[in-house]
Amino acid sequence: MAAVYMRRLGKELREIETEAPPAGLRLLKADDFDTWIFQIEVLGDSLYRGERFALKFRFDNTYPFSAPAVQFVVDSQMRAPVHPHVYTNGHICASILGEDWSPTLSVISVCITIQSMLASCKKKELPEGNDTYVRTAPDNPKKTHFVYDDDTV
Repeated sequence: MAAVYMRRLGKELREIETEAPPAGLRLLKADDFDTWIFQIEVLGDSLYRGERFALKFRFDNTYPFSAPAVQFVVDSQMRAPVHPHVYTNGHICASILGEDWSPTLSVISVCITIQSMLASCKKKELPEGNDTYVRTAPDNPKKTHFVYDDDTV
């Protein structure tokens, strides 16, 4: 299993380094096959125009058969976007990171999906129950069982 994980991530990294990532995406860190960080910017006419966020991917040896742990970086310099599907600790409620994950998805396709999720947002607001979730959430967002009941944002 580890060989598949390393081969797949090596292939994705080579593609990212040799082909320019899509507009608004930039690889900031990929020193190993454990953690990658991307800068994500929503382009066009959006509530998030001009804002940049850092998106962290954590991989384990089950990738690509299970989703990576993906969250926005939240620290003294970065914050998560205010969005109905993004908690202030950076966790993202998106079905492709859980029950709708497919091994055909890639790091770039996840970035594009999250970029699109932000671009289509009509109202900047926190998810219902944000404070309670952030207080009790595990460090790894993959350990949360999200309920996907709102696909309108």
